[in-house]
Parts: sequence; C-alpha cells; structure tokens
Amino acid sequence: MKTMTNGALSRFNPAQPGAQGMKVVATGLLVVMAAVFFVARAFEQQYPGLSYVKAFAEAAMVGGLADWFAVTALFRHPLGLPIPHTAIIPRNKDRIGEALANFLKENFLIPAVVARRMQRLDVAGAAGRFLQTPAGEGTRIRAGASRLIADVFESLDDERLGGIVKGAISGRLRNMEVSPLLGHALASAINDDRHVPMLEAAIRWTARALDANEQLIRDMVHKKANWVLKLAGLDAKLADAIIDGLRKLTAEMSTDPAHPVRIKIEEALVQLANDLQTKPETRERVEAIKEQLLDNKSVSLWIDALWQRAREAIIKAARNPDAVLAGKLGEILKSMGGTLEKDARIRAAINQFARRAVVGMAASYGSQIVKLVSETIRGWDAQTVTNRLEAAVGRDLQYIRINGTLVGGLVGLILHVIDSL
Repeated sequence: MKTMTNGALSRFNPAQPGAQGMKVVATGLLVVMAAVFFVARAFEQQYPGLSYVKAFAEAAMVGGLADWFAVTALFRHPLGLPIPHTAIIPRNKDRIGEALANFLKENFLIPAVVARRMQRLDVAGAAGRFLQTPAGEGTRIRAGASRLIADVFESLDDERLGGIVKGAISGRLRNMEVSPLLGHALASAINDDRHVPMLEAAIRWTARALDANEQLIRDMVHKKANWVLKLAGLDAKLADAIIDGLRKLTAEMSTDPAHPVRIKIEEALVQLANDLQTKPETRERVEAIKEQLLDNKSVSLWIDALWQRAREAIIKAARNPDAVLAGKLGEILKSMGGTLEKDARIRAAINQFARRAVVGMAASYGSQIVKLVSETIRGWDAQTVTNRLEAAVGRDLQYIRINGTLVGGLVGLILHVIDSL
C-alpha cells in the first residue's frame, strides 16, 4: 500500500522543475541583497545616498531570511537544527491526516450535505452523454477520467474497500424485503406471458430427465413391488405403464397450452405471486430463507468473487475506454446513452436511485471512509510525502520568499526615509 501510494504521489508532481528554478531565484535574490548591503556599507561614507540602498538591502535580507525560515520550517528543521515548532508537516503528518479525514466527513460525507450536492447532479444525463460520445471526441476527458477511476480502484486498500462494498450489499439485502419484489416480478411476468418460455423449458427438462432416469424408475418400481407382482412379471409392465404415462403427459403438456396440468401450474404460480405480496406467512418464510442464504459462507464467497470481478472489470474498462465503446457492446451502450438523455422518467428514476444510494453509503459508511483516509495517510512515509508536497507547492512557496525579500526591503527603505526626514 505504501509503495502504491508513493507511486501515485510521484506522478502528481507537475511543478517540480518550476519549483526548483524558483528556489534558485529566491536564494539568488537573497545573496544579491547581501552583496548590495556590504557594498553599500563599504562606500556609504563616500556616497551618503547609498544609505538608502543599504537600508533597502538590510531589510530585504531580514525579510528574505525570515520567510526562508518560515518556508523551511514547514517541511524540515532549518540548517538541521532541532528548533521547536519546525519540521511541522513530518511531525504532524498523522494529525494532518485526521484533520483531512474530519474535513472530508464534515463537508462531504454528512447525509444532508451529500443529498444537497446530489440534488444538483444529473448523474443519468452525464452517463448518457458519456456513452454517446463517439471515439475520438472528448478523448482527453475520457482518458483523464478513466485514468483517475483506474488509479483510485488500484490504490485503495482492496480488502478494506471490498469489505465496505460487500457490507453495503449484504446490509441492503438484509434491510430489503424481497418477498413483495419477487411477487410483483412474478405477477408481471405472468401478465405479459413471459413465464411461458420458462414453463415450456421446465417441461422439456422434465422429459429429458425422465429419459435419463428410466432405469432408476424401473428399479424403484421393482423394489416397491410385492412378491406376487414380481412372480407374475407384472412389475416390469407397471414400470412401462408409468414411464409411458409420464412421457405422454410431458408431450401433451408441451404441445397443448390449454392442458389441465399446465393450467393448474399457472394457477399455482398466480397464487404464489399473490401470496408473496399479501400473505404474511409466505413473506416470513421467504425472509427466513433470505437470512439463511446471507449467513451461508458460500453466498459470502460468491459476493466476494462478484466484487473482485466487478473491480477488475472496472479497472480494465477504465484503462481502455474506447475499446469498451467499440463493436456491438458500444452500439448497445450508445443506445442506452440516448435513452438516458431523452427519457425524462428513466433519468429521474436513475438520479433518485443514485442520490439515495450515495446518501445511504454516506450515512452507513462515512465513518469507515474517514478511517480509511486517515489510516492510509498514517501509513505513508513521512519524508517521501514531505518531499512530494514541497515539490507540489514549492513554486508558490518560493514566491513567498521573493515577496518577503522585496517587501522587507521596501519597508526598510520607507523607515529609513522617515528617520532621515
């Protein structure tokens, strides 16, 4: 984790050459002011006007040295001396991480703040526009966003993040009453005759199972028959009659939509759909089965494998977004994008779902995300982080030194002028 984090920090270093150059300029300006001060002091008796130059250079040296000390004290001990209240960032790295984590929580992960921010976001519209963007257009945005997504998923602690995601899935499933959803889905399928292909497939499977287990049926009949039937050889005829009857039944059910058995099965499905939605006993049984499944170790392993596949697919797609949007899959995704942009009802539903999901995650896992951030920063190497941060903001820090030198010189000049007057 530490190596990955340091690698990510090393990539975020666009200002390093400029920072180094500005450091040379700031130090050079301080050296120039020192040289000007000593020259002006040496010739001040011969040229009284140099007193103003001397005052400017003297104050500039003081201002430049003070700002050099202040800037250096942020990242290390000036001149290597253990002066109190210096090397602020390395000494307080963990406290800074805690402060940053609390800042994230208080300003971004409070459910009310998240809901207010999400209210202004059109997630579905943005996704639709992204999916419809042809290859070659918006390439830089697509590539940048893809790299960011891939880097985030690769750099975060997989075990901890995976635990959050799996906990969210399991928690949502436990809090969700699935029985009415199953009943409504079954009722909708029956109303639209979408259950017919599944029913016919079940009938065909039954016929194949009958053919595959014919000998098993014969053995069962022979075993259950009494000695009189066996002596007369009637057990074999009984087995033939049973198998032929079952074959005839499956064949008639497959070809006749109005077969009495098919009608009975459909009536049972309709009753089941109604019981799932309205009957407390059925709903309690379904919820009990759901809890047993979620407590099963195999289901936990399945959710874990599901998360790993999803994570790998996200990283793979993010690394090559144009390939994902190519071919038949690309056409399907572009069609989905068009639907998201044009259908206001679907867009509103998706935005509402996204808003509720994000707010729910903030409420349930905000503290864990904060802990993840603080512990990640705590695990960083202090010297590496200090060097990267100094390089990232070094250019502005060196401007502070330059400004301090010039402003200090001007203040010294003004004070000398007032003193002379």
